[in-house]
Amino acid sequence: MQSDESLLEEDKFHISADAVNADDRINILNHSNTFAIFDRWGNIYPHGKMVQGIYHEGTRYINKLILTINNKKPLLLSSTIKEDNDILSVDLTNPAITSLSLPDNTVHISRKQFVRDGAFYEEIDCSNFGNKECSLTMELVFDGDFKDIFEIRGIERYVVKNQVKYCDSGEQCMMEYTGSDGIKRTSIFHITTDVEYLIKNNKIFFTLNLELQKTSRITYSLSFVTGDKLSEVINYNDAKYLIEQERNKTSILFANITTSNEKFNHWINRSKADLLSLLAQTETGKYPYAGVPWYNTPFGRDGIITGIETLWLIPEISRDVLLFLASKQATQLIPEKDAEPGKILHEARTGEMANTGEVPFKEYYGTIDATPLFVMLAGMYYDRTADLEFIKQLWPNIKAAIEWINIYGDLDGDGFVEYEHKAKNGLTNQGWKDSYDSVMDEWGELASTPIALCEVQGYVFAAKQQASKLALLLNEEEFAKRLSEEAKLLKQNFNEKFWDKNLNCYVLALNGDKNPCRVVSSNAGHCLFTEIADEEKARKLADTLLSSSMFSGWGIRTLSSTEKRYNPMSYHNGSIWPHDNALIAYGFAQYGFRDHVIKLTESIYQASLYIDMQRLPELYCGFERRNSQGPTLYPVACSPQAWSVAVVFMILQACLQIKIDAPSKSISFNRTVLPEYLEQISISNLALGTGACSLLINRFHNDVSFNLLKKPDDWDILIKK
Repeated sequence: MQSDESLLEEDKFHISADAVNADDRINILNHSNTFAIFDRWGNIYPHGKMVQGIYHEGTRYINKLILTINNKKPLLLSSTIKEDNDILSVDLTNPAITSLSLPDNTVHISRKQFVRDGAFYEEIDCSNFGNKECSLTMELVFDGDFKDIFEIRGIERYVVKNQVKYCDSGEQCMMEYTGSDGIKRTSIFHITTDVEYLIKNNKIFFTLNLELQKTSRITYSLSFVTGDKLSEVINYNDAKYLIEQERNKTSILFANITTSNEKFNHWINRSKADLLSLLAQTETGKYPYAGVPWYNTPFGRDGIITGIETLWLIPEISRDVLLFLASKQATQLIPEKDAEPGKILHEARTGEMANTGEVPFKEYYGTIDATPLFVMLAGMYYDRTADLEFIKQLWPNIKAAIEWINIYGDLDGDGFVEYEHKAKNGLTNQGWKDSYDSVMDEWGELASTPIALCEVQGYVFAAKQQASKLALLLNEEEFAKRLSEEAKLLKQNFNEKFWDKNLNCYVLALNGDKNPCRVVSSNAGHCLFTEIADEEKARKLADTLLSSSMFSGWGIRTLSSTEKRYNPMSYHNGSIWPHDNALIAYGFAQYGFRDHVIKLTESIYQASLYIDMQRLPELYCGFERRNSQGPTLYPVACSPQAWSVAVVFMILQACLQIKIDAPSKSISFNRTVLPEYLEQISISNLALGTGACSLLINRFHNDVSFNLLKKPDDWDILIKK
């Protein structure tokens, strides 16, 4: 058994709370491989461990961008990100400038900023509302440190970094850095304005001659070049048009959902905009990057769960996730990557430290659950689309994943899937709770390896069921029968070995000695999501998950407050993760626990109302709900985070209990239940084969009614009350 101290080195990838100053309110823009973090003025400050900056492909290209007017900081009027999540709009005004006899609040300064993959754009409008003309100097101070994201997270580097080179010709400015990986990274300013300007010593001086009631406009862009790629220079308006076109093109794939509750509608729209901003173009389609700032890169588990959460509304996301992960599936045994044949990717990085091997995440496979989840999603995708040709294309990858489960996943041949990391500096724990201290026994001692997590057995059970169904479709009857029998035996053994009647819960895990970790955790809730739980145990488990020790009022905690390692401010041992709760809510619905669904939905929705922009973060603290106070935020949570912003869609699916069965061309609603604050839900443009469906659902007391507006002629709508 490993002590906390011996594991600290292995936990060096934990993001410390001082990685960002949580006291400063920030604005985040993101698009594919590029994201930016500004203060409320639209500035970037390089102080301390501040995370502010403009990042591209895992590197912070810009760590300083400060706007002043006659050497004074403008006064802030307002700062907001547009509803479509693409433009940061900042309204500023001048402070009093005595040398010019210029009162404060005379000049309005409007900053509009956005990022588009590989570039940053800004438009600055200055309008004079005074009673005389004035001449001002606007100064933009900039710099770039080209730090790797892991360096900013706190990972110490043992290499001497090369210096940043600056090129200032008076007409353009360029910053260049060659990393230890031999790759050159360059930031290039492109100034496209009629305003007179001068570039000198990392500063751009704009001379503004402001006529009465007139506006002067400054536009510029920054392009970020990796290696010798040619940088396409696009002006502000053209880039803005392109990003709008791209957003609209993807947005129309989504089914439209509106409700009678405007705040709930805002949550839906914000979540949709955030999710679209996280979809990055890859060689196989669009992939939902995990989250900004720490995980703006492909993660296997996160992408799959995001696909599952959104599958009923936009199956294209799941299709592209499956294609991408199939293309990255391991084919060799590579211990330093925790890679084994058939295993699905955990994480991929393109930054300097990943390229040099300072961190193991260039292509890293240290996840125990992404592989069965991959198979699960493939089967669920077929149910949603009936796209058998796609399944045929994916079938070798599905079979390889099943073989990995049986050969490499089950380390000791007991029928359960376990993990034990092989990479020297890989992740210690390899479930979704992957911090070093997330698996423990009832005395608070960390579990010895190999570890068999309860939820992973559920994923394997569901994966084998789904693969068995697909095998039958592909006329592999013997393989289908074998998988079905393995799933049945796994469910039986799991309910015998993992259930604890005194806890009324599945134990967190079996440790390396096959002893149960008798701990109440949210992991057990995933056993409802996968339906590995026996019927008589499911009700007891559901009640346990909503008991006072697990349910805070803002959601279900990751760990019971009665456990030795409970800490509501920890990453995995007492905090609340929205995606975790969404999967549990879906599980409640699977077993018909309608009251449980409503209670959990209410808690997550109410939490969203207290959170800035209704953007559910990666996690928040697990403190008990207090009157007139919102949930306590976690200091370094990613936001937006893909599987968190997609939560609203899975929670709605749980309430509606909608099942789309494309092979039989039917949609069923199984005892739909709506909370009091949702009197009506309208769903339109819900893709069904080559057609679409639209309907209205109305709530009456404890009942619901359905009004079908349109559907394909060959599809059936089934309603069970």
